[in-house]
Amino acid sequence: MAAAIDCFARLGYQGTTIDRIARDAGVTKGAVYYHFRDKEELLFEAVKDRIGGFEQHVLEKVTPTPDALTRLREVVDACFFHATVSNHRRFIMTLMIEALDTNPRLSGEFRDILRRMRTFLTTVILRGQQKGTLRADVAPEAAAAVIMGGIIGAEVQHYQDPEEIDLRRVLDTLVEQVSAWLGSGSSATGVAVSGGNRAW
Repeated sequence: MAAAIDCFARLGYQGTTIDRIARDAGVTKGAVYYHFRDKEELLFEAVKDRIGGFEQHVLEKVTPTPDALTRLREVVDACFFHATVSNHRRFIMTLMIEALDTNPRLSGEFRDILRRMRTFLTTVILRGQQKGTLRADVAPEAAAAVIMGGIIGAEVQHYQDPEEIDLRRVLDTLVEQVSAWLGSGSSATGVAVSGGNRAW
């Protein structure tokens, strides 16, 4: 699966063949077909494996500190690491958009991945609110979606224009802005949007 995701990332889905994957993995074509029905199933399983590795990395790197803002910083740092360590995350981000119209099964997997990440961030924010370190008038689910949008948006811009978009600087700015926004001493700014008894 590691060889497959590397081939897909370098050559694209159409440019990748089972022969090429087998050669790069050092196995026979028959061995690949023994484990995977076709190229699409191999792609699906390789993406799941790579995303699972990313999620595990986040869980390992994010310490169980009571400081919610420190935990949010660690999540952003883990995303930066994966965005810059190889071109696999770039491929997966591209595939996430492409799958919306072409592969309902893969699109559903990406939806579940994003939901898990938002749920994780929501929990971090909610615990910070309960401890009084994050402001209580912000909907945790909305804040989690904003943070995820900021991370993904920064990555897409960086991939499109790495000479202009310094991913580290943009993500650091995101953390600074989120900290100023969510910190318990900050006041609400921007447009207030009602969400139950909360606003963001």
